[in-house]
Amino acid sequence: MRTRDNWSLTFRYVVGIISFILLIAFLVYAREAVTNLAIAAFVAYLINPTVVYLTSKTRLERPAAVNLVYFSTVILLIGLPSTLLPIFADEAQTVIQDILSLTRQVGQALSHPIYFMGFVFHLEEWGKSILQVQNAALSPLPTEVLKLLETTSVSILWFLVILVSVHLFLSQWPTMRDWLINLAPPPSRPELEELYDRIRRVWLAYLRGQLVLMFIVGVVFTVAWLIIGIPGALVLGVIAGLFTLVPDVGPFLAMVLAAGVALLEGSTWIPLSNFWVAGIVVIAYLVLINLKNFFLRPYIMGRSVHMNEALVFIAIVIATIIKGILGALLVVPVLASVVVIGEYIQRRVLGLTPFKEDGKRQFVAPEETQVPRRKRSKKERRERLGSLDESDSPEPASAFVSESVADENLVEEKTEE
Repeated sequence: MRTRDNWSLTFRYVVGIISFILLIAFLVYAREAVTNLAIAAFVAYLINPTVVYLTSKTRLERPAAVNLVYFSTVILLIGLPSTLLPIFADEAQTVIQDILSLTRQVGQALSHPIYFMGFVFHLEEWGKSILQVQNAALSPLPTEVLKLLETTSVSILWFLVILVSVHLFLSQWPTMRDWLINLAPPPSRPELEELYDRIRRVWLAYLRGQLVLMFIVGVVFTVAWLIIGIPGALVLGVIAGLFTLVPDVGPFLAMVLAAGVALLEGSTWIPLSNFWVAGIVVIAYLVLINLKNFFLRPYIMGRSVHMNEALVFIAIVIATIIKGILGALLVVPVLASVVVIGEYIQRRVLGLTPFKEDGKRQFVAPEETQVPRRKRSKKERRERLGSLDESDSPEPASAFVSESVADENLVEEKTEE
């Protein structure tokens, strides 16, 4: 029995639509896995420039460079906190005890009526609430302990998945990229390669903007802690700059560290108690972090990916509300990539060329333009050759060489005549 070699056009469309629907359903069902894989892909994207640098500047092959960068990063991220944990354990315990003692004193003070300038304030309910929260935090129920252990176990498993996925993305990304491009028909593959290059330039520009933001935040917080007089201001400022990579949580942790140091050590010159110095640190943090979130971050990210700063700010706020930290971290490059892909689809639907003429020159300095020489007519070349024969002083070499080909052709024409 003879069968057809190719599927019909209708059947191909049906299979394509069903496959697309199944893909969307899978992404919705496994959205937690997709989120963690997105985190792994972003971490791999952050450390991939180091791999590219090693492969281009040294004789290392990509697998060796990937292993070197990957395990160095893992050792740095896991070994450094493990090394510093015993150093800060005693101080952290002291800070926790001070906070608990402070909340206990506030709760006890609010448990009685407060007399101020002839007025009586009854805040007993607030005091009871503070004491209840403290007791609940110190003596959790067994069921809550089990939930905490379960959540921690799941988080550890997802962390292992992220670690393995980062290595997979780093080592196999060229193969994965070629596989994705080869899914398209051969005539469309050059367009997909150009589309990939444009999206890649967007993410590289975002990475440059993120590095600039980390540097500025690190410098500003270092100067702020130096002005307040906190010991170790340089280290705390560098930590604040590095933690900026994780929106909201990163700077908050940096502020907690700075406030903890201020609570333990105080200021080198401000004649106030450690508690009030820590309060000044918190106020300075709130002012600077809001300036960063509302002005600096949208401006730098918008300039990096060539998007409107107000649009970037709105996108960051909405993504933070919907997806939290991960949304705020990825919304800018994802939105810029969607714009690039949407523009490509729009031009294809309208029957235009797939890309603008200036698309390949994005983020690249323009080449120097040269004025083209005017082509001489045959009569002008004959007259010029005659003037060269009669002249005793030849023209400069550059002028002669520029028209050597035309003169040789003219000599050949005269010879033939």
